[in-house]
Amino acid sequence: MEIFTIGFTKKTAREFFEAIRRSGARRLVDVRLNNRSQLAGFTKQQDLEYFLAEICGAGYVHLPELAPTKEILRAYQQGEMSWEVYEPAYREVLDERRVADTIDRRLFDVPVVLLCSEPEADRCHRRLAAEYLAEHWGGATVLHL
Repeated sequence: MEIFTIGFTKKTAREFFEAIRRSGARRLVDVRLNNRSQLAGFTKQQDLEYFLAEICGAGYVHLPELAPTKEILRAYQQGEMSWEVYEPAYREVLDERRVADTIDRRLFDVPVVLLCSEPEADRCHRRLAAEYLAEHWGGATVLHL
């Protein structure tokens, strides 16, 4: 099982879609709370679904159950919560939602890329989600684009 991650911020559309195409990912799993924001540019849900199919030959799925809650995301973004507090809080959310048991693993039968907005994976929930699934499902490699 291959799980890639990517953020769209600080990337041009060309850089973003070329990275996905080069990875060989066949499905993008959107792990954002809000996939329709005007700030999302070329990654708004309907546009992204079209571009992925046309440019990369990849499918699109939105899995908000892999997104953080509004409360912890807001607290982290506003500096009210450190990364050291955010990380275990987010993992607790995944445990409470039982995502390893409830997400259809068949979505990951092809190489998948998890999408969020952060430019780097080190302090982004997409990395934590990928690592969480890899730990619980086993046999997965995680690579950050």
